[in-house]
Amino acid sequence: MSQILMLTNNHGSSVDVLPALELLSHSVHILPAVPTALLDAKPSDLIMVDARKDLAGSRSLTQLLRATGISVPLLLVLTEGGMAAVSASWAADDVVLESAGPAEVEARIRLALTRVAGAEDAVSHEIQAAGVIIDEDSYTVRVHGNALNLTYKEFELLKYLAQHPGRVFTRAQLLNEVWGYDYYGGTRTVDVHVRRLRAKLGSDHESLISTVRNVGYRLTISKTSDDDELADA
Repeated sequence: MSQILMLTNNHGSSVDVLPALELLSHSVHILPAVPTALLDAKPSDLIMVDARKDLAGSRSLTQLLRATGISVPLLLVLTEGGMAAVSASWAADDVVLESAGPAEVEARIRLALTRVAGAEDAVSHEIQAAGVIIDEDSYTVRVHGNALNLTYKEFELLKYLAQHPGRVFTRAQLLNEVWGYDYYGGTRTVDVHVRRLRAKLGSDHESLISTVRNVGYRLTISKTSDDDELADA
């Protein structure tokens, strides 16, 4: 069973968007079709975007989602008339008609997830960002060849941010993803670990982890960022 996030401005259930999905065993979570919805989203294996009624808005949404660095597959739910408008610029992995049957929907979900899994297996286990190399196999971090002395949680926090470059996470999200849902400490823990990470990264790389005012943290490849404008947006 996969965790599916459906982004739609339809106020009903997923059966109103893609009826066949209700006949499958996947868990579906519905949120409004806006980029900020991901801030409140649970971890998902696949994202479906309801593009039946607003083609231009859906195209902008998928492009913005890709720009945040999400790695899960993006599937568009379309009417038959909307199929002609879709191109590679939409940055979607696949499309499915709203009238598709359960077998077709299941096949498209399975193929999308398989392609992503295959791509991840082919990728090196090293994550690189602005001179910082994170080796997942050896649990080491190197800055221009020099190893950093990080604790386990510091490493996990940096790795998680680096796996989603440009994406903004709230402190609560980071606490859940890195420390786990059963952790009873407060979000202040995240602030402390970020501060320690910045100190260990040094003055040349401390801006790699940027603070987005009133939201949380993100990892940015660029050393120059406009956090205030992002927060206002």
